[in-house]
Amino acid sequence: MRAGAVVLAAGAATRFGGNKLAAPLAGRPVLRHVIDAAVEAGLDPIIVVGPPDDRLRDVRLQPARIVVNDHPEDGLSSSVRLGLRALDDDGTRPSLDAAVLLQGDQPLVRASTIRALLAAAEETPGVPFVVARHAADRSPNPVVARRSTWRLADELAGDRGFGPLLATHDELVRFVAIEGDNPDVDTPADLARLRDTAEPPADVS
Repeated sequence: MRAGAVVLAAGAATRFGGNKLAAPLAGRPVLRHVIDAAVEAGLDPIIVVGPPDDRLRDVRLQPARIVVNDHPEDGLSSSVRLGLRALDDDGTRPSLDAAVLLQGDQPLVRASTIRALLAAAEETPGVPFVVARHAADRSPNPVVARRSTWRLADELAGDRGFGPLLATHDELVRFVAIEGDNPDVDTPADLARLRDTAEPPADVS
């Protein structure tokens, strides 16, 4: 299955009180951990949907390409739309079968998790979405969205992306059980807990 990545990284981070995606964790910015997991999992291309300011200037994004969301106040759904359109318009690679949607503030996401979701998608070609379900915190990310679903992004609104659709239409979803957790970094306390207790993925760059 040919899959690209959309990394959602345009949020205001008001609860963090600063630039959380550039905050260091085990020697790398929070966002860099997510990009490295996408690279290790073989996703190509990788689109990072970022804010209109320069908050990501200190994060090495390569080989990802950044797409700017000029209206992040419109919510996560606007970033999902922009990211999927960027994948759809990328004419430098063969046509993609699916997109993996990743949250830029979930630095413990694993390449093995992404690969497990893609394997499940190949096993169930009739299911539009494949979603992780982490045992420890029930985190529903990452999400694999087949190309046939990308048009649905035009109907999304608010700050939950495909979440409301997936929550009300189980028939569209295959859930894959994943060990451990996949926490968000929403506050400085969240980041401190990860620094104290978590073992981030190894650098693949």
